Amino acid sequence: MSPPADRGTLDPEGVGDSGAMALAEILRDHGTEVSVYRSRTEAEAALGDDDTLVMTNPYTLTDEALEQLVEPAQRIVFLSSGAHLLSTLEIGTSGVGTSAPVGPGCGVPEFAQVGTIRPDRWFVPADGVEGCFGDGDSAAVLVAERDGVRTSVVDGSRLFSNAYLAEDGNAALALALLGQTGRVVWYVPSYDDSDIEAATPETLGDLTPAWVTPAILLLMLSGAAAAFWRGRRFGPLVSETLPVTVRASETMLGRARLTARAADAAHAADALRDGSRRRLARRLGLAERASTDEVPAAAADRLRIPRGSLQILLSAGLPDDDAALVEFARRLADLETAVDEAMRGARSEP
Repeated sequence: MSPPADRGTLDPEGVGDSGAMALAEILRDHGTEVSVYRSRTEAEAALGDDDTLVMTNPYTLTDEALEQLVEPAQRIVFLSSGAHLLSTLEIGTSGVGTSAPVGPGCGVPEFAQVGTIRPDRWFVPADGVEGCFGDGDSAAVLVAERDGVRTSVVDGSRLFSNAYLAEDGNAALALALLGQTGRVVWYVPSYDDSDIEAATPETLGDLTPAWVTPAILLLMLSGAAAAFWRGRRFGPLVSETLPVTVRASETMLGRARLTARAADAAHAADALRDGSRRRLARRLGLAERASTDEVPAAAADRLRIPRGSLQILLSAGLPDDDAALVEFARRLADLETAVDEAMRGARSEP
């Protein structure tokens, strides 16, 4: 059993603002026994001739289970309802009313001393159903007398909650509905006590015609056979030299644009710069693992520019966004092109 703090709306053992423990205690103080049941079979078995069956909207029960539960009851009060319950009871439909306080305005004698209430929900009574606390064609409380059974419907989710029971005539209305017999059998609906069986969702196999699966298998086997038949015509793989040569600078720029999509510009730039340093080291006659200071110094000497001019590009900070990464790659490519041209010019000098 869960603790009171976990109880739902209008639970007679709920101590929160939405619970109804205050109402249950008021009924007991006025001499009405309150018995709480969380099993519909136990509630049905406990019902006597002089008992009032009370519950919120039993949306966890099928129509058959609800009919079986209420069958032995002579007085039934629903503290909340939905469109389906209203239709099942044939007691009325949802309506529209005012937000102003309303009085009984009907012939039900126990409501005479209630005073006024501020309803949160309105109903349009069905034929032969008494509408109380009304506003024009709508009413907040429906009372139906059929075959010696009195059924009442009200939306007490707010009216009878612990937080609002003391306002207006809310408590008086609750006593008028629930306190007319010596005992209240209060059934609390829950999914644990539901008799609604979840329907197993249909699978793709259930929805597929019987001939589809064999047809798919036949097509797969036919495809495999055709692939085996045609595949035997091919000879062994032969390696071939590519007919074109891709320049390193084009490859580097292409990689820069691709790696920019990874949203890690710094890591991509570091990889590009490392490759550029290695190529420059080979062209300048340095060791492939030359230090980060040696390569920019040698490149500056070859280009006849002051040492330190290339230090930032080849050794210092890295770009932190995509646009800067592409620009960084372009500058590296330009540097390699300039060094190549300088090296060719040096070899052509007499």
